[in-house]
Amino acid sequence: MRKFGTLSAWLTVGMGIKRWLVLLIVGVALVGFGITHAVLNTLGLHFIIDLPLFAEIIFSGVIISVGFSLVIFSVVKLSRNILAPYRQNKQGRVADIVYAHRSRQKGIKMVAIGGGTGLPSVLRGLKEYTSNITAVVTVADDGGSSGRLRRELGILPPGDLRNNIAALADDESLMTRLFQYRFDGGDLGGHAFGNLFISALAGVTGSIESALIETERVLNITGRVIPATLDDVHLSASVCIPGKSQPVHIIGESKITEAGGVIQEISLIPPNVAAYDESVQAILDAGLVVIGPGSLFTSILPNLLVKGIAEALRASNAYVVYVCNVAMQPGETDSFTVAEHVSALERHVGRGVIQAVLANNAYPRANAGSNTNYVQPVPEHHDILKRYEVRYADLTDDQRPWRHDPQKLVAAILEMSQEERIGSSHAKEAVTEY
Repeated sequence: MRKFGTLSAWLTVGMGIKRWLVLLIVGVALVGFGITHAVLNTLGLHFIIDLPLFAEIIFSGVIISVGFSLVIFSVVKLSRNILAPYRQNKQGRVADIVYAHRSRQKGIKMVAIGGGTGLPSVLRGLKEYTSNITAVVTVADDGGSSGRLRRELGILPPGDLRNNIAALADDESLMTRLFQYRFDGGDLGGHAFGNLFISALAGVTGSIESALIETERVLNITGRVIPATLDDVHLSASVCIPGKSQPVHIIGESKITEAGGVIQEISLIPPNVAAYDESVQAILDAGLVVIGPGSLFTSILPNLLVKGIAEALRASNAYVVYVCNVAMQPGETDSFTVAEHVSALERHVGRGVIQAVLANNAYPRANAGSNTNYVQPVPEHHDILKRYEVRYADLTDDQRPWRHDPQKLVAAILEMSQEERIGSSHAKEAVTEY
């Protein structure tokens, strides 16, 4: 009875299924009739009337052609009606959508590490090429909506997780826009709806891991977003402040850049927090890892300092690219060149973590404003040029040139990755021949 009930549901008036199903049956019947007619005539048997052989062949061919046309037409219509609820935000032909979906599924396994507003720019571009994306995100944020929820509910700060989940979702979806909506008044003033949503789900499901899985399911994102660690971690920094004879010790991610000094060193409290197992495994399984862009000291290094992350990067066979910021960040990387960004990474996590550096070499003044100071290239003959491949490209967004353009950025990353794979393949062939 249950099977009959399911079948009758498909045949409900208004479903747009019955007419195309009937047409499909008619088409199959015509194809069968045409083939049968042709076979009988080749055996000298006349199925209906006695016609010359060539006329019988033409008749059979016409019947078969009409039948095939009806079958193809009805299948296309059935597919559109059945798939329509699952592609509300996807425009274009079904075949193109399916092909694009399959192509992304076969895309390179990729991990992006960072946080803040920089990492989403990578994810927005990459989701068009691969669905095998894992974003490993910092959870050391203690300011704004995330900081309030962290203090009041005792959960991991959801802000950076939310931004990157939204970046992997459909930008035009109403749910995505709702997820990023920020209340501007009352007790909820300053809170993003997505932060509240993730926090509520963490309470319902019992863990932030489960909450992220359910959130990703609701937004139907491409890839996944996971924290670098599940531990409650805070940032600590040694900052040289003008007028102070000794470096000042500052605790709290939101307070570090507000100090207005030069950051000497960044560390985690507690210092030995363990990496989330899923983050480590994603890095080990990846073919490409992108670190950044984002705030060097408050978004990128907090991930790399988590015990197990840098070790996994060294052990992984992935091609690891560090994406340097387009512009200097006040209170964090004032006057930094590309070389000083990389040197700061080395001071904190050592060498051997990255293989290549991608940096911007375009410095437009249109739309830049007076506060944009572009990060300058590595000085000639600098030591890091001996250790890393340094690649330059125009990565600036036309409207907000202090930020990366997702399409330009991803095009440059994929070009580097492709060249690396080709180079590695040639090297293996040479070793084999030798």
